Amino acid sequence: MQLNDLRSAPGARKSALRVGRGIGSGIGKTCGRGHKGQTSRTGGSIAPGFEGGQNPLYRRLPKFGFVSHKAFSRAEIRTAELNKVAGDIVSLETLREAGLINAQVDSVKVMLSGEVSRALVLQGVAATKGARAAIEAAGGRVEAFEAEIKLKKLPAKAEQRQSGRLARVAAKAQKD
Repeated sequence: MQLNDLRSAPGARKSALRVGRGIGSGIGKTCGRGHKGQTSRTGGSIAPGFEGGQNPLYRRLPKFGFVSHKAFSRAEIRTAELNKVAGDIVSLETLREAGLINAQVDSVKVMLSGEVSRALVLQGVAATKGARAAIEAAGGRVEAFEAEIKLKKLPAKAEQRQSGRLARVAAKAQKD
C-alpha cells in the first residue's frame, strides 16, 4: 500500500449541496431561503439571543452568584471506600491511584459510612469524629491533619495577632 492508494470509505465524503441550479433540482431560484425578508439576504442572520430589539431574556433575568477563583476542591470519602485503597497508608496520592478522587481535589475528608475492614493510617486526610473512631477501632490511626494556610507578609503587630488565629485554626483542624 502506498500513500497514493489511500481512499476514504465509500459514503464518507458527501459532496456539498448545490443550490440555485434550476427548478428541476428542487432547490433552484430562492435556494431554500424563501421569499424576501432579513434571513433571505446574504449576511442576514441575527445574533443568538437577539429578540428584535425587545429586551432579551438574558437581560430581563437578574444576575446572581459568583465563582470564587480562590476556592479549593474538597472531596468526601466514605469509610467503606477506604477498603479499595491498596496498602495500609491512605493519602491523597493513594486515593488518586485507587480512582476515588481526581487530580483537581486539594483535600479530602473521610465520613463514617460503612465498615473499615483493616488497620489503616490516614496521612494528610481529615476525618470526622465517627470515622476517626471507626478507623481506630479497626486498629488504625489518623495522623495529625495540618490545614494548609497561605498568608501575606504582615507587619509585626498584626503578625502576633495572626499567630493566635493560626493556633486556633490548627487546633480546630486537628479536632475535626
